[in-house]
Amino acid sequence: MGSSSLLQQTTELLQELVRNAAVNEGTPESGHEHRQVRTLQRFFEGSGLDPVVVEPHPGRQSLIVRIEGTDPSAPSLALVGHTDVVPVEPAGWERDPFAAEIVDGVLWGRGAIDMLNLTAAYAVVTRAVALGAPGTARFRPRGDLVFAAVADEENGSRFGVGWLTEHRPDLIDVDYVLTESGGAPAGPLPSIGVMVGEKGGAGRSLRVHGAPGHGSAPWGARNASVIAAEAVSRIARFRGPTVITPQWREYAGALGLDADTAAALVDPDRFFEALPATGGLQGFAHASTHTTISPNVVRAGEKINVIPGEATVQLDIRVLPGVGPDEVEGYLREALGDLIEHIEIEGDWFGESSLSPTSTALFDVLRGAVRRAYPRAELLPMLGIGGTDGRFFRRRGIPAYGFGVLSETWDYGKFRTLFHGNNERIDLESLRLTVEALDQVVREFLGGDASGERRLASITEESS
Repeated sequence: MGSSSLLQQTTELLQELVRNAAVNEGTPESGHEHRQVRTLQRFFEGSGLDPVVVEPHPGRQSLIVRIEGTDPSAPSLALVGHTDVVPVEPAGWERDPFAAEIVDGVLWGRGAIDMLNLTAAYAVVTRAVALGAPGTARFRPRGDLVFAAVADEENGSRFGVGWLTEHRPDLIDVDYVLTESGGAPAGPLPSIGVMVGEKGGAGRSLRVHGAPGHGSAPWGARNASVIAAEAVSRIARFRGPTVITPQWREYAGALGLDADTAAALVDPDRFFEALPATGGLQGFAHASTHTTISPNVVRAGEKINVIPGEATVQLDIRVLPGVGPDEVEGYLREALGDLIEHIEIEGDWFGESSLSPTSTALFDVLRGAVRRAYPRAELLPMLGIGGTDGRFFRRRGIPAYGFGVLSETWDYGKFRTLFHGNNERIDLESLRLTVEALDQVVREFLGGDASGERRLASITEESS
């Protein structure tokens, strides 16, 4: 199938997925992923494929397609894309976030990069494999190809991959996975980011105790709102230890900065002095080297003339590899200092970080696909600072990579800013590069010449 056809199909499908407005507000009743499933069912009509649909909660549907390979011993691959998107603040948008307009070669809309672009490309490549190109021999993959369009990724995946992992693992049983968050160029070569893992999570809440009283006499009162405000300020100022991970060391080296700045960025004692040199990457650079604590939801008070006696602060905590629950508790106590006498730390949930090896047959194939777009490019292994469905596979020992190929107009700072932000958009050139790269990856890795399996066997022997 020609590249122009792949791009056209991806663009049109992405527009429809954006317009479905499958907004996940964090409640069981939101998401409406059944709209996306209906769109995808229509898209696969006539392909000979028989999608399976699961619905753990009314409206929260996921769709899975499996193309069986000709060789049960060959490695299998899943393309896993979520179909829900986060809410928008319409006043901050220059264009209708759910119109999916194309202006000057750029498609605007919520989900355009997170991650309906990839979900659409996955579906297009899967359908192309099933149908084959007109006038050519049909491609028969040796290993299974799975396409999974899943619900609820934006709220922890309880109704999506989390549910499938617990209740229907057979539907997503594969050897390798591709998912979101890769593809942005970095540095002069360029290097193309591939998410090989991600930080873990440890959400916590602070329950702040004050003393209620009349709002007309605030002097000397133990106002829980005031204590909570100081707690938030202290957490925001808290730095914690700087940890130079192998992924950050490689990323910093790829940025093309002067030698002294590059050295400072991988020196825990000098990191903060060099941080401004990363420009729009500062947030990513900091999160790549620190366990982060973000106080995102603060609640206190019921009535304007009543001093609140209690407040709560909800914390989004993302942990680096090697950090456990005890360290999280220690960081919070260190940040809060003497305020801890007024505060209870609540919650014990902990999700460890996850990491995939790069010495795999699939990683080799990804490198080749990237070099088709950028002949001198290197793959840049990155540790994701947010969460994706890839963690469910990595924690089961299945390598999962965030992969795409974006145009040179992008860098990771711009890429991250548009995630969950205003004016989310994707250029059509990036859609073309990504769908062509994915088509190449699927056909080479699952192809019939056994090259992928030989590389897999070779690597396995070397590591054993």
